Amino acid sequence: MAILHTKNIKIKGMSACVPTHIEDNKKLSLLGSVEEAQRFVDVTGIEYRRMVKDTGFCTSDLCFHAAEKLIAELNWAKEEIDCLIFVTQTPDYILPATSCILQHRLGLPIDCYSMDISLGCSGWVYGLSTISALLSSGTMKKGLLLVGDTTTVTKSDRDKSTYPLFGDAGTATALEFVEGEDGIKFQLGTDGKGFESIIIPDGGFRNFPTQSSFEFAEIEQGQYRNRLQSILDGPSVFTFGITKAPRSVNTLLETFGIEKEQVDYFVFHQANKMMNEKIRTKLKIEPEKVPYSLGKYGNTSSASIPLTMISELKKQLEGHTKQIVVCAFGVGLSWASASFELDNVVCPPIVEV
Repeated sequence: MAILHTKNIKIKGMSACVPTHIEDNKKLSLLGSVEEAQRFVDVTGIEYRRMVKDTGFCTSDLCFHAAEKLIAELNWAKEEIDCLIFVTQTPDYILPATSCILQHRLGLPIDCYSMDISLGCSGWVYGLSTISALLSSGTMKKGLLLVGDTTTVTKSDRDKSTYPLFGDAGTATALEFVEGEDGIKFQLGTDGKGFESIIIPDGGFRNFPTQSSFEFAEIEQGQYRNRLQSILDGPSVFTFGITKAPRSVNTLLETFGIEKEQVDYFVFHQANKMMNEKIRTKLKIEPEKVPYSLGKYGNTSSASIPLTMISELKKQLEGHTKQIVVCAFGVGLSWASASFELDNVVCPPIVEV
């Protein structure tokens, strides 16, 4: 069972960066009439989305700006940063690893441990488990976890099953070795038999792109996409999310003896409001303990949990101590939950580029 407890770790700060371009789902003709668009917003909770549309920005650009802001706010010396983990499904290139590019671009030392992780919705929690394990022995002292996606570039603007759901964002999380800290507790899992539930069929090494990869096909009446764009099997993903997420959170709480009453906030991956509310009610959590950033940013994939904490909990976190439980679930299919304490964490205002 993937249960971890990485001790001697403290989350020192979190920052986020989003594009300035905003799309309003209530005005999206793809959704049909004004009434139909409003129903979509009411069900999903997604009114506005940030997009890198026509900017040329990649995920690494958003994470770079988030990291620069956080490093400055923490007053960290860049030569003291020992490791950098970059988590995304939208890297700059097939090769080299984007973490290497970010190490150089940020001016980090050349003996900085740098690595890419390819994960989507569960990526921030998986990345947190990886970087905290690296730091927990104390041989490395400070690390940066850069997580985000620009998944809107993989969506067909003629496919209402995916296009209106997603937004773009990049985040930075700073972690430090602090001897004696209780650290972070994790529960993680994977069910690869559902890998086709969220997939881009062509463009990798299994299915090289061909001329036919670019040809649009009508999937359902009035919905079109090609094989280089995302497919989302909504019903199977919904069933997966409302089953695995509550189970993961309950396993985490039971394994480590954490009472729900001890937790100040439960922060879930921002999939859509209907799914997340089903998860919340299954777990019997009060609404005020479950923040949402969906309405302003949409489903931002791996960036959604830190973006939600910065966007919705900045005042509650800065200058205070809060017990947090997070849970992420999605593409893979994979899921991950974690519990940690945030003590006077640094949360700069969200950067817009």
